[in-house]
Amino acid sequence: QVQLVETGGGLVQAGGSLRLSCAASGRTFSSYNMAWFRQAPGKEREFVAHISRSGGIVDYADSVKGRFTISRDNAKNMAYLQMNSLKPEDTAIYYCAADTYIVNMLKAEDYRYWGQGTQVTVSS
Repeated sequence: QVQLVETGGGLVQAGGSLRLSCAASGRTFSSYNMAWFRQAPGKEREFVAHISRSGGIVDYADSVKGRFTISRDNAKNMAYLQMNSLKPEDTAIYYCAADTYIVNMLKAEDYRYWGQGTQVTVSS
């Protein structure tokens, strides 16, 4: 089992940048696929980015491709989401998610472990 804590959210102007961090507990962090999801008010939780156990494979939602970068540091039990060129439509609560085995990385239901979320607000 792993526990996740997100930090780094905040208020930023359009065009700005934020870096989200996800701290994981436990000694087997490298066994977990990691992902970021987000949920805007009145909308369903949506996939943002995924990174494989070793960090060698990354995937992004089309809406963030070229602007966001997911990464991880297995030695530090950390995952990150660097967000550049932020837009007002990026405003949401961002969640870190993890699981050892993923069938469909786009589906929130495939991840058993979640953080509490961190608010990102982008003003126009």
